[in-house]
Amino acid sequence: MRSGRSWPRRTHRHPVWLFPAPLRAGRHTDAVTLSDRTVRYAFHAALAASGSPKAACVHTLRHSWATHLLEAGVNLRLIQVWLGHRSPTSTAIYTHLTQKAEQQATIARDTLTAGMPW
Repeated sequence: MRSGRSWPRRTHRHPVWLFPAPLRAGRHTDAVTLSDRTVRYAFHAALAASGSPKAACVHTLRHSWATHLLEAGVNLRLIQVWLGHRSPTSTAIYTHLTQKAEQQATIARDTLTAGMPW
């Protein structure tokens, strides 16, 4: 991993970008972001530093975020808008059954059927 005063960023200080480009003429500009290559480098460096044995890429973060939103009860249509999907079918891939989703469904089912004679 590369060393330096600002690499990796220890805190988020930019008012607009999570990953602003390096300083240009002593200041950040809102119109410039990090290159895709730099983001990939930072992600893979962080992944290696974490010691995680799982294979992942930057796009994995997008899938993880959408899955966590869905598990937290965020409406699928809203997730579709946030991800910029044109079709609900593209967003529906996040409805795969996760352990947390199954647990939540079981609790909801048990709550709804409590006291029912079987």
